[in-house]
Formats: sequence, structure tokens, C-alpha cells
Amino acid sequence: MEALPKILTEFSGYKITVQNRSRKTAEQYCTDLCLLFRYIKASRAGLVPSGEITVSDVDLDFVKSITTEDLYAFLMYTASERGNGARARARKLSSINSFFKYLTAVKRCIPENPARDMESPSIRPGLPKFLSLDESLLLLDTVRKDTKNLNRIRDFCILTLFLNCGMRLSELTGINLTDLDRNLTSLRVIGKGSKERIIYLNAACRSALTEYLEVRRTREGVLDKNALFLSRLGKRMSPKTVQAMVYKYLGAAGLEYKHYSTHKLRHTAATLMYQTGNVDVRVLKDILGHEQLNTTQIYTHVSDTQMQNAMEQNPLSKQGDKSDE
Repeated sequence: MEALPKILTEFSGYKITVQNRSRKTAEQYCTDLCLLFRYIKASRAGLVPSGEITVSDVDLDFVKSITTEDLYAFLMYTASERGNGARARARKLSSINSFFKYLTAVKRCIPENPARDMESPSIRPGLPKFLSLDESLLLLDTVRKDTKNLNRIRDFCILTLFLNCGMRLSELTGINLTDLDRNLTSLRVIGKGSKERIIYLNAACRSALTEYLEVRRTREGVLDKNALFLSRLGKRMSPKTVQAMVYKYLGAAGLEYKHYSTHKLRHTAATLMYQTGNVDVRVLKDILGHEQLNTTQIYTHVSDTQMQNAMEQNPLSKQGDKSDE
């Protein structure tokens, strides 16, 4: 993998150490900026942008030469040639704007931010995809009945936590034994930006954890002593391993056609809590670890059943109904 230019290494370090962003987030910023640098170098040389164009030599003089017109052309390129939708283009522009803000306001090494007045592509928020209550129960029951799986109890516990707590994949794989409350009433997770929060556990979670911890205590060949969920090799389960397990059981339950994922299980927990459990949206915000309330408000959409019931309440709904005649 090509080394990052020094200017991006410093920017990444600022994001991680000063702004307390996760390493994954900083890497995504750098990926977007490397793509921008390759595009500009290629377009100025009359070439087609590709991974063969090096960016390790990008310096401050090169960055100073980037104009607003270059940035608009880059976004057009990502839309027309790379097929990036509005959300992907908005994220790239956010990375670019953050980088130039750093150079103008923090480092003060360039006079002006060429991305400052650029409008971000408007994003139409879609409704989150989630499992219904019956589908959730079917998924859990599918794991319960898979007696050939030696990790059945572990996998059932993982899915129970996803569907009840609405935690992120990275949060679940990062749980340590020391993060669990002694009475299993709560656990601590590390969310985005290394922010800690407490998740309270209901009866289903306590039951699943109690059963799994009995198995975990007798496990031999454990390499990661403090990790809660272990792989077959005795190491902390990786996000990819958890994802593969989720896809496996979605398929076994006949739900793979809906293209669900671990993140859809987070959506499921949030939607079921809001629609069925009558959880206040501000409480839901804290449960999910959202910084902004408007992020949580996507779950306040009404269900199909609610909409159908509302239509039936219209006083004109019985007009033309021959069954009453």
C-alpha cells in the first residue's frame, strides 16, 4: 500500500489525537483525499485517474493549487465515472472541507478554503430497513434450533444483544468481560469517537449472557483473556466473523432476500423500541449513542399498521362499503 503524503499523515494524526475521531474515520478521510489528489494529478496530465498514479509526493504547494473549480470537477467525476450517489459525494466533500479547514484555521498555512462555500449534495433520508417482531423471533429461533453448531449459545447471545440493545458491530466486538456489570444489569461499550456509554440489559439479554458466560468460563485455549466473544481460535471475534455469522442465520431463516446486515439489526432494535415499546425519542438517542437528535428521528416513522389504522379512522372510510347494506 502506498504511503500517505506527509500532509495527510499530519491531518490524520490531528483528527485522531485532537478531535478524538476513530482511526477508521481518519482513514476514510485520507482515502477520500487520496482519490481527490489522484484525480487532479491525472486531469492535469491528461490521464485517466487510476490507482497507479502516486500521491505520496503531494505537498503543500500542490494543495495550494487546488481550486473550487477542481473540486466541482472532482464531484462530477465521482458521480459520472464512479457512480457515487449523493450520500457518497456528500461524504467526500465533508472530508475535503475538513482537510482545508485544518489547513486554514489550525495550521494557517493556506489563506483560503476552496470548499468553504460549496453546497453539499442534498440527501433524501430513506426509511431504515428492519426486521419485524415476527422475523426477529424467527431469526432467534433459527439459532436456537441449530444444535449442530458448537457456537450456538454464543451466536444466540450475540443476536440477542443486537436485537435488544441496538449496539453497533464495533461496539459488540469490543466488549470485554470487565465491561459487564457483576449482576448483568448493564454493560459498557465504546462508541464512535471513543465515547463510552452504559447499555442497560433486559431479561432476555441477561438470560442469554448467563448461558453464554457458563460456556465462556470453561473454554480452553483462550488467547484473548478479556474478550467477551471468542472465535473458534480463542481470539476476540472480528467484525467480519460476526457479519458472516449474521448472514448465515439470516439465510437459514429465509430472510437473506431482504439484504439485512448487522446494522439492520441495530435499526430493528431501535424501531421495535420506539414503535412497540413507546420509548421516548430522546431516551432512544442515548441508548443508541447518537450525538444529534435528528439522527435518531429517522426511527420516528410510523409503521404500515399505524398508517392503515389511521386510514380506517377516516369518517368517510365506510362510504361505498356494501357489507353494511
